[in-house]
Amino acid sequence: PSMRTPKAMIVGLVLCPCGLLLTLVGTMTPSWRQVSLVPEQPSDLVFEQGIWELCSERQSSHQRLCGQADELGYFKEVPVQVARGLMPTSLVLTLLGLVVATLGVRCWQEEPRHPVAGAAGLVLLLSGLLSLLPVSWYTHELWALPAVTGSTLAAGYSLVLSYLGSCLEILGGLALTLSFHHCCKKR
Repeated sequence: PSMRTPKAMIVGLVLCPCGLLLTLVGTMTPSWRQVSLVPEQPSDLVFEQGIWELCSERQSSHQRLCGQADELGYFKEVPVQVARGLMPTSLVLTLLGLVVATLGVRCWQEEPRHPVAGAAGLVLLLSGLLSLLPVSWYTHELWALPAVTGSTLAAGYSLVLSYLGSCLEILGGLALTLSFHHCCKKR
């Protein structure tokens, strides 16, 4: 009798690639923090700070300049350094986890490989936690990171996307780890 792919595996294989995409965009885009209303600067000038790049944009003309000089030592800050290390590590781990998950779930064979899918779930859960850690720490330190005194600080879209991506990877990873339940049930 042919067996259908368990719902938990499908949930894991839908959530994790979505999480990967959001985390990838969040990691690569330069808007972890927005700095606006900077004293002695035009009122429509917004600085965007990522973990790799600093940009500025005039809201009125949408004129955007990236590769801004890091005069305040923003990139030297520990939360930024940690994010630079853990975000790419998480992305690689997510890709690895998805490859393993695909081998475990394989819908074209008679039955899914539950231990393989469960192991992939653990890898994906770990990768989600690895990206959630720097995102949470950065968010916690958002107002402590260097900025011109008197400017307005806010979380940028890259931070939000990374946070959502991490959560989707964690949920997808947890769904896939439910495959271990099947191994225990057989014994």
